Amino acid sequence: MNFEGKVALVTGGSRGIGAAIAVRLAELGADVAITYQNGPGDVVDRVKELGRRVVAVQADSGDPEAVVGAVEETVSVLGRLDVLVNNAGAFIIGPVEELGVAEFDRTFDVNVRAAFVAVKAALPHLGAGGRVIGIGSNVAERAVFPGFSLYSASKAALVGLTKGLARELGPRGITVNLVHPGATATDLNPADAPGADVVRGFTAVGRYAEPSEVAAAVVFLASDEARYVTGAQLHVDGGFTV
Repeated sequence: MNFEGKVALVTGGSRGIGAAIAVRLAELGADVAITYQNGPGDVVDRVKELGRRVVAVQADSGDPEAVVGAVEETVSVLGRLDVLVNNAGAFIIGPVEELGVAEFDRTFDVNVRAAFVAVKAALPHLGAGGRVIGIGSNVAERAVFPGFSLYSASKAALVGLTKGLARELGPRGITVNLVHPGATATDLNPADAPGADVVRGFTAVGRYAEPSEVAAAVVFLASDEARYVTGAQLHVDGGFTV
């Protein structure tokens, strides 16, 4: 897989899965843009060390204008856009009695609306061979823990969005796919956190994923190797949903 001469935008790319995706794309030759909310982390330095160009854009994915601005800045600075990874997400959980309209709106604004807005903004720049990859969740299909109603619903909505966009954009040579990570060891979801053993027990392989394992799936879907794959859901969840 060779991404020389290509540009990728990874929303929420400052840490965790997003950072792993951005760095892996850079390792394979892509110039990379990321969005972040609180800080870019060490991704910018890591991409520069690989000899690739990088731009970091502060953007709240709950703000449609900020999402559009991130796409436009990517193209302005890096000259083009070939791969869009909608990774930024809001993780709001709790009993339904404690979740209100504000929590609903924030969850769907970041997890669903932002993906739609980003694709729409990217379309004038994505040519044939363009790739759109969304980051869903294993709980879109199997909500085994209480309190996940909003988060599960938002990630399930991405399934319909992915399929609809895949049908619409296929004739333009643009593929649209969705990756569903399972429990992944990040600073926000450490593999040694309280309750982690319970989570591991729901997987077939009995462990958390490394961010690099999710990134590998995303990079495959972004590559020419996956040019005939669109509208698909790829579960990288250690068998959580089997």
